[in-house]
Amino acid sequence: MSASFVPGFALGFSLILAIGAQNAFVLRQGLRREHVFVLCLTCAVSDALLIAAGVAGFGALAAAAPLFETVMRYGGAAFLTWYGARSLMSAWKGGAALQAGNGQRTSLRAALITVLAFTWLNPHVYLDTVVLIGSISAQYEDRLGFALGATSSSFVFFFSLGYGARLIAPWFSRPRAWQVLDTLIGFTMLAIALKLVAM
Repeated sequence: MSASFVPGFALGFSLILAIGAQNAFVLRQGLRREHVFVLCLTCAVSDALLIAAGVAGFGALAAAAPLFETVMRYGGAAFLTWYGARSLMSAWKGGAALQAGNGQRTSLRAALITVLAFTWLNPHVYLDTVVLIGSISAQYEDRLGFALGATSSSFVFFFSLGYGARLIAPWFSRPRAWQVLDTLIGFTMLAIALKLVAM
């Protein structure tokens, strides 16, 4: 195994570990057991593409285009505000529709659009995954090994999150638990949106 694989894995895992909009959505879908494989794969492949772009030198382009960063920042903040408000409204309403395995299911198309928006409209993804991983990878002779390590951490994390959610599913058999989760998700989204606007 390349000596740069482990540092790449550790960095990628540490960057993705923080609870954010994308992770909260994957967790919620994992609890509901809706489209888990496709969503986890979509998140991991998206990360792989962004990591590849960063290691290949796209980080320099992102740093040289401040307008791109501004557009992504405000667009991401608007989307997070909308989704956060929606989560808080769901928590306020409560009811059986929030119970795992019951209620109205999210269509695959809607779930994919949502997770892609969380991924690609989040400027932190570009700053962390593209710019940071891209610049740190330049310190290693085997940049490919570093990229493979960072990419592997995304696959491990998202599939563990999506399928590991089933272990705590019994706690979410009560609507009250879903209300708490939706409240946490809602305030997390709004906090991230506020942070983006305040940058």
